[in-house]
Amino acid sequence: MNEKMEKSQEECHNPKRTKDVSLQELRDKLAEFASVRGWDQFHSPRNLLLALVGEVGELSEIFQWKGEVAKGLPNWSSDDKEHLEEEISDVLLYLVRLADVCGLDLGQAALSKLVKNAQKYPV
Repeated sequence: MNEKMEKSQEECHNPKRTKDVSLQELRDKLAEFASVRGWDQFHSPRNLLLALVGEVGELSEIFQWKGEVAKGLPNWSSDDKEHLEEEISDVLLYLVRLADVCGLDLGQAALSKLVKNAQKYPV
C-alpha cells in the first residue's frame, strides 16, 4: 500500500475531533476510496441516489418510535448516539459522492440555496 493510502486509512480510522472537515476534503477522500476499490463503475447518479435513500431510511428507523426527541439527545445512551452518528454520516457521504459524480459543487449549491431561502422567507 502506498504512503498516501496508508495516511488516508489512518485518518479514516482515527479522525481528529478538533479539525473541521470541508466538503471538498470529503469529496476527495470518497473519490479516492471508490477509485482504489474499483467502485466507480457502480457509482452512477441513480445507484448513489438509491443508496442515499436507503441510508435515509436507516436514519429514519432510529427515530421511528421515539416520539419527540430533545435537542442534544440527553436521554440517549452513548451506543444510541454512536448509531445515529454512523447513519447520519452514511447519508452525508452518499450525498457528497452523488454531488461529485453529478459534477456539482455541493457547498456552493447549499450557500446559493440559503440565499434563495432567505429571499423566499424574509425575516
